[in-house]
Amino acid sequence: MLKLVTEPELIKLAPPAKIGLLAGAGSFPITFAKAAQAQGFRVHTYGVDGMASDELLSLSDKMRFGPLAQLGRSIRFFKRHNVEHVVMAGKIEKTVLFDPWRIFKLLPDWRTTQMWFNLATQNKKDDTILLAVIREFEKDGIRFGSALDYCPEILVSHGFLTQRKPTSAQWKDIAFGWELAKEMGRLDVGQTVVVNDQAAIAIEAIEGTDKAIRRAGELCRRGGFTVVKVAKPQQDMRFDVPTIGLNTIHTIHEAGGKVLAVEAAKTILLDEPEVLKLADRLGITIVALHADEIQLKIAA
Repeated sequence: MLKLVTEPELIKLAPPAKIGLLAGAGSFPITFAKAAQAQGFRVHTYGVDGMASDELLSLSDKMRFGPLAQLGRSIRFFKRHNVEHVVMAGKIEKTVLFDPWRIFKLLPDWRTTQMWFNLATQNKKDDTILLAVIREFEKDGIRFGSALDYCPEILVSHGFLTQRKPTSAQWKDIAFGWELAKEMGRLDVGQTVVVNDQAAIAIEAIEGTDKAIRRAGELCRRGGFTVVKVAKPQQDMRFDVPTIGLNTIHTIHEAGGKVLAVEAAKTILLDEPEVLKLADRLGITIVALHADEIQLKIAA
């Protein structure tokens, strides 16, 4: 079931096989752990300090918390428990990488220091860093797959998800924002853009979706803007899959936004019933589209 860096075929794991979880922040790791346990898998979790939820303790056969920048420790944890297949789930706060005192905050171990040294002449885009992490694990025979192989139902379905539908002006903003977001994704800059009246208000970079939306609210004080979030054209479903949830809706509402357009079957929607109920109550439109539909909208 797992997609590898070096091999195109999928590895089929059967319960009660062990599956490792490298967990960051948010509810996605919890959703994965529940799904994997329900299918009979034995979940071994390495949670990032200050990010991963304590709730994972009761959802894991074995769990350990550790610093973000100590790859060696996480690799040893999985090897000690004979875990050969691991998934990533959850948000990692990347701004700490650019803190002036990052060396003291992160306290990187030798394994992480070596990896970072090898990246010295490369860019520090998300894909570059995360693929380097995967290669480090592979050196020890640990392979990464997609958490979505275990809970595909959390990928958003196609169609209008809320009672409200986009107006003709909002459709124009969706089409404009979609092309821009796809290009930003191709460049591995970010997955979200905020537009109003076919003008780019905010583009997500290292700060993340919520802060980009809040910045849009500060710049577009009249509100009514549209948020477009899409997968990268080269999206690797093992990591950094676009994700929305309750916090996304609260942030859009507080900033003054009115529409959220996402890519169907390539975006994670967490806590779907609660999210859609909240969006309807706050008057926010959510629509999930395929890329070919956007081309038709542009052509029209």
